[in-house]
Amino acid sequence: MTGSEVSPSFRLAYVPGVTPTKWVRIWNERLPDVPLTLIAVSAAEAPDVLRAGGADAGFVRLPIDRTDLSAIPLYTETTVVVVPKDHVVAAVDEVSAEDLADEIVLHPLDETLEWEHRPGRPANERPATTEDAVELVAAGVGLLVVPQSLARLHHRKDLTYRPVSDAPESRVALSWPEDETTDLVEDFIGIVRGRTVNSSRGRTPAPAQPKGKRPDKGGARQKPAAGKSAGKSPRSGSGGPKGAKRGKPRRRS
Repeated sequence: MTGSEVSPSFRLAYVPGVTPTKWVRIWNERLPDVPLTLIAVSAAEAPDVLRAGGADAGFVRLPIDRTDLSAIPLYTETTVVVVPKDHVVAAVDEVSAEDLADEIVLHPLDETLEWEHRPGRPANERPATTEDAVELVAAGVGLLVVPQSLARLHHRKDLTYRPVSDAPESRVALSWPEDETTDLVEDFIGIVRGRTVNSSRGRTPAPAQPKGKRPDKGGARQKPAAGKSAGKSPRSGSGGPKGAKRGKPRRRS
């Protein structure tokens, strides 16, 4: 390596609620010489971090401005309402936005859902973060509607959550700067999409093994040894020893 060369590395941003552990493990198995650094960012700042070169790729929440960013949608999350365990909502399996009409529903400034009409009654002030809103729910100030992964991330023993049937959903995507689709970005895309290490679209497929002679298997047909007949079994009649006679059946009187 010359003094001008830089050791390769990969920086991966991720927003709250996304757990990249599985993909990072596969990366470390396939590219052990390329360290991967995780960068936690908020959902709102993630696109700007990618544009500014603060990360090579990142998990973001859609929608985002894709003018200069590429994005591959990965999955859609269920939307839930976070409530105290003794709240009436905890007694049902699912609610609608209309069911929350008389409730105070908190809408933090870092909200990731896009509402046409926000459910419930607004609080006097909007909490700064989702984490702050969860604390207010625990204090009995109101309820909170979020993607399920955020409800799990900020789980408390005194709170629970239920699906909201007609709420907008949150989509998670892998995104990167459109003009910076490097080989390492392609490698990570392949990992996220489930491509094997030998995939035809992979950048560094495993070397093909040399083809050897296929060993004979127990069921393979072999050439008969010299001096031995390859005819039918003696029991079949035609392959029996020569000169053997079969008796004729007697006629019944």
